[in-house]
Amino acid sequence: MEWHVTDAQSLAIIDSEIDTHVFSPAEYEIVRRVIYSTADFEYKSLIRFSERALQAGAAALAARTTIVVDVPMVQVGIAYEIQNTFANPVYCSMEALTRPQKEKTRAAWGIETLAKRYPEGIFVVGQAQTALTALVDLIEAEEIRPALIIATPVGFVVDEAKGRLQDSLVPHITIDSRKGNAVVAAAIVDGLVDLAWQAYGQDGNRGS
Repeated sequence: MEWHVTDAQSLAIIDSEIDTHVFSPAEYEIVRRVIYSTADFEYKSLIRFSERALQAGAAALAARTTIVVDVPMVQVGIAYEIQNTFANPVYCSMEALTRPQKEKTRAAWGIETLAKRYPEGIFVVGQAQTALTALVDLIEAEEIRPALIIATPVGFVVDEAKGRLQDSLVPHITIDSRKGNAVVAAAIVDGLVDLAWQAYGQDGNRGS
C-alpha cells in the first residue's frame, strides 16, 4: 500500500490509542491495517494468528501460490496489491463453473471445486460461512493442505467451523468473534502482501 500523509496521521492515531500490545511486529502490522480499514479498535482483541501463519503465508505469496477467495469483494480488495507485487493468480468461488446443486450454496460448491484444483493454495473467506465449512470439511478429509486460510466471515453459526479450523494444523488467521466481513479479509491480505514483499521482493521493484 502506498501510504500518504493522511494515512500516516491515521496510523499515528491508531498507534497512540492501541498503546501497549502483545503482538509481534509483523502481527501488529496486520492488526493496525484491519483497524485502519474498519475504524474498529475491538479487532485488536479479536484477531487470532496460528503459529507461523504469517511466515507460511508470506512464503506462499512469494512462491506465487494461487489465491482462492469466496466473494468478488475480496478479490477486488486485494487486486491492486497482488498485481503490483507477486502477481499471484486469484480465483473467486462465485465465478467457478459448477453444476447446479441443492445441497450447498454457490460459494461452497465453488470454493470446494477450486480447492480440489489448488489443494495447497491460499484461501480467503471474507463473507460466505458455507465456504469456510466446505474448506474445513476438505481439510479434515485430508483432501487439501492449504498454505494459509484467512477466515473472517460474519455470522452466528460460523463459530463451529472456525473452531475446527483452529484445531487443525493448517496455518490460519481468524476473527475470534461473530464479527468480520470481506473488508477485514482484504485488509489482512494486503498487510500480509506488504510484509511478504519486504521480505522477498526483488530489488524493491514491484511487479513481475
